[in-house]
Amino acid sequence: MSADASAARGGAVAVHRDGVPAGRAGARATVQRLIAARVARHLTAGQVVNLGIGIPTLVPDCLPDGCSIVLHTENGLLGVGPSPRPDESDPHLVNAGKVPVTALPGASYFDSALSFAMIRGGHVDVAVLGTLQVDRTGRIANWAVPGRAVLGVGGAMDLLAGARRVIIATTHLTWDGRPKLVDGCSYPLTSDRPADLIVTERATFAVADGRLVLVETASGTTPQWLARHTAAPFTTPADPPPAGPDPGPGAPSAPARSPAPARGKP
Repeated sequence: MSADASAARGGAVAVHRDGVPAGRAGARATVQRLIAARVARHLTAGQVVNLGIGIPTLVPDCLPDGCSIVLHTENGLLGVGPSPRPDESDPHLVNAGKVPVTALPGASYFDSALSFAMIRGGHVDVAVLGTLQVDRTGRIANWAVPGRAVLGVGGAMDLLAGARRVIIATTHLTWDGRPKLVDGCSYPLTSDRPADLIVTERATFAVADGRLVLVETASGTTPQWLARHTAAPFTTPADPPPAGPDPGPGAPSAPARSPAPARGKP
């Protein structure tokens, strides 16, 4: 578990200024944390939200205590809490990415079959997924890289089919500086169903009528930067609203959080 994950307990969003972990890994962790915090702004009270592997698993640490958003992990837990402190970690309590988590009071446990019945039955309001690429229509590729071993398809295909809303949490560029938002995916598509929202550390795009629409830019990101580093075409409103300053420590990013409510049979 990264240092910034444990630092974000209690709802504060960890944005490193002093004490940034040294090297590229530390800078990347900070960017990922900012993306998760931006995603958290788009979640609303009462929603059941599935969190995919990677950046989405950072979202619980960006929600304040008492929040009524109910977090779901496909390996069988409804009511995921924030990351545990090192002395709280339970190796038997993990998310779908095998990262230790906590369970809020009122959480429930179930097997994979029931978890996927919830997903396929339309009982998940929002799925937050990572991705390798996003094409010009909002379709994603996130399950396989040609020429590399495929360990398993995972649940992304089911989530794209069953979740009512899909939010993509991704860095704007690959580790070697190539755009992730591309005209057409070179990796295998996960589904024909497009995402609803794409959130990066640089901008947020909605998907409307088969195209990407810029709805928000991060502070310090210019239109020229986006044009150079976004390979997928996108439309720009006359005056896209600025995001304002990125959330700092102690800045709430989502509604107040409470224990997982009973929701009846999936």
